[in-house]
Amino acid sequence: MNKVMLVGRLTRDPELRSLPSGKPVANFTIATNEYRGAGNGERTEYHNAVAWDRLAEVCGQFLSKGQLVDVEGRLQTRQWDDEAGVRHWKTEVVVGSLEMLSGRGKKDYAKEVQSAIGEADAVPGAATNGAAEAPQEALIAM
Repeated sequence: MNKVMLVGRLTRDPELRSLPSGKPVANFTIATNEYRGAGNGERTEYHNAVAWDRLAEVCGQFLSKGQLVDVEGRLQTRQWDDEAGVRHWKTEVVVGSLEMLSGRGKKDYAKEVQSAIGEADAVPGAATNGAAEAPQEALIAM
């Protein structure tokens, strides 16, 4: 059985791209912590992850650096030779399912705030009275 379950934080925003065939793929790294007990501190491991198709699009749209995620998938090791003939190996988690544990990412929050500000500006007379401006200031302060 080849099954991986990780709970950790993204070390950077996912890199979403499309293959020449049009198939979407997202690459990202997850940092997990292992607590070694009293006085021994903790150890951080970094895991390369790859998501495909619709899951890749979701990762690119909703995930961002620092977000806590629960990932399930399988391990896959690839090998290739570079131009100099040196063989390289890479082991990564092929993501089968992903759950966002820390809520919305910063990208979603920024889009929501911009959308709310744009809607307030689009309402006729919204900027003419102080009562309509207060909610907009509250959104920015959040």
